Amino acid sequence: MTTRFTYYPMDRKNAMLMMLDVMIAAAAIFLTFKLLFAHDTTVSGDTTKLMTILALKTVALLALGWATRVYRIDWRYGSMRELQLLALVLLTSDLLVLGAALVVLKSISYQALFVQSLLAFNGMLFIRLVARTRSFFRFRHAQPSGKATLIIGGGDSGQKITKELKEYRTNVLNVVGILDDNPLLQRLYIHGTPVIGSIDALERKIEEYGIEVVVLAIPSLPYSKRIQLLKRIEKTGVESHALPMLSELASGKVSMNEMREVAIEDLLGREPVQLDVSEISQKLKGATIFISGAGGSIGSELCRQLIKFEPGRLVLFGHGENSIYSIDRELRGLDTETDIYPVIGDVQDRNRLIEVFEHYEPDIVYHAAAHKHVPLMEGNPKEAVKNNVYGTKNMVEVAHLFNVERFVMISTDKAVNPTNVMGATKRVAEMVVQQQARHSETTFSVVRFGNVLGSRGSVVPLFKEQIERGGPVTVTHPEMTRYFMTIPEASRLVIQASVRASGGEVFVLDMGQPVKIVDLARRMITLSGFTLDQIPIEYSGIRPGEKLYEELLATSEKTDSQVYDKIFVGCTRPFKSVDPILLTIDHLLDQPNALTSFLLFVANSEIPEEVMENMFTPQIEPVRMRTNDSTQRRKTL
Repeated sequence: MTTRFTYYPMDRKNAMLMMLDVMIAAAAIFLTFKLLFAHDTTVSGDTTKLMTILALKTVALLALGWATRVYRIDWRYGSMRELQLLALVLLTSDLLVLGAALVVLKSISYQALFVQSLLAFNGMLFIRLVARTRSFFRFRHAQPSGKATLIIGGGDSGQKITKELKEYRTNVLNVVGILDDNPLLQRLYIHGTPVIGSIDALERKIEEYGIEVVVLAIPSLPYSKRIQLLKRIEKTGVESHALPMLSELASGKVSMNEMREVAIEDLLGREPVQLDVSEISQKLKGATIFISGAGGSIGSELCRQLIKFEPGRLVLFGHGENSIYSIDRELRGLDTETDIYPVIGDVQDRNRLIEVFEHYEPDIVYHAAAHKHVPLMEGNPKEAVKNNVYGTKNMVEVAHLFNVERFVMISTDKAVNPTNVMGATKRVAEMVVQQQARHSETTFSVVRFGNVLGSRGSVVPLFKEQIERGGPVTVTHPEMTRYFMTIPEASRLVIQASVRASGGEVFVLDMGQPVKIVDLARRMITLSGFTLDQIPIEYSGIRPGEKLYEELLATSEKTDSQVYDKIFVGCTRPFKSVDPILLTIDHLLDQPNALTSFLLFVANSEIPEEVMENMFTPQIEPVRMRTNDSTQRRKTL
């Protein structure tokens, strides 16, 4: 166990404190031996004995004080630990004096030695309390500055944050009160701050004390109660902050003395999705894992989550050198034995994929590479097809060819009854994966996401940027709703699906109720410390390809099947073969309007049998093998 003290280099104040301690020790010895024990001439009458004891005490006190660094403590912020250290130094010095006196003087009064020790400790304690009290009164009498702040929680966390804010942040936040439900704390003071009531009185106390900032300092609060409390704070219109939750503290992501602004995901009204760690660890430990799009928002978070399960190798595949370099550097900074391989390449380049798979022979593949920006893809349907459809087809065929154990494709809720090119191409990509799953020993599966908070191109970074510029915040339509999930939730869902899949499934996360985009905008504005008058919201109109609401599963796909809490398995609409669809896409690739119409037709309906029969279906199927004979493999390919 590491003992934590706040030490400072020896300065003039501590040197003066050391001199005062010596003087107090000398005065305690003089008072004890010359006054309190004046009637005992064997104690008070021998001046030589008195000076010897004084010399021994001074030497022992200074030596022990220097060794334990008790004279490098800033006593303005001293605690019980520091007082215990001081008492230990005094007790040890008296024991040394006792032993030395018995050797040198042959006799000593135990009673006198005990009394002088008590006097010395009380004197030293007194001057240290004076140092703290002077600092306290200077703070109390100073004109308070900063925003009027209310702390919720008078436990250990609340006490620590109250002390820190009062001592270091008086020019930012001025703590005026604490709320706590513990009746034993009512009407008491914590670091000079009164406990002014229970949490039930939150709204009334905010109005009564003119509170501008509320700090939630109860890391152990259950998530559901945390959500309710944060919503109550939000309704008052004051600025909100919160200490990290215990799960964040335990993971080492944040420290106790950090506060973070309340994140949007705290207000979504549902529990975060957790992982079955024991099952995942068994499947992933020691495996070679390939991640396409590893430099993207989802891909990079997948890397961060996967490395915790100690895979043997992580192959980071992507075409953006800066993003791949960034995640590679981040992962290498962790304490891990996993081998990390950054690889530059494009999923549209089948030959490059073959080279990489042949070299690393991955066991598990996470396919996160895709074009996902809806309005951009509306104007570039050919590029959407090349990356989302052909790129997925290349990944699927190469994974099948090299006998990969598991393959997970990341899809989107926009693939359900799509009205845009991006969603349609992702639905066709799902069909490519599902067709391959029908005749492959590789376990292929699909995971559908909602909107991922904080990912590149998502609405939250856009709102933040607009707020930083002073507004306005643009929302397309007042009734537009979306399902939201966090980046860690998204990556956990993918990992969980990869070990639970049996082949061909579409996994969907239960994300609770959809959220209005305009509500998110309002929350972000208020959480940033502004009002709707300061940062207005403007409606820009629905963009090409957008829907007012999204669905996680089409009506015909919905089932009650679950493989894990909060993870559902959809029954996707049947299709005979994806090959004729791909052939038709090939013919329409240079006709944007026709291509878009065909993609939306395919993604939204079942292809009639008579149409299927008139379409050409290629009969060439890749040869399946996994061998160490690279020459033979290249011939097969």
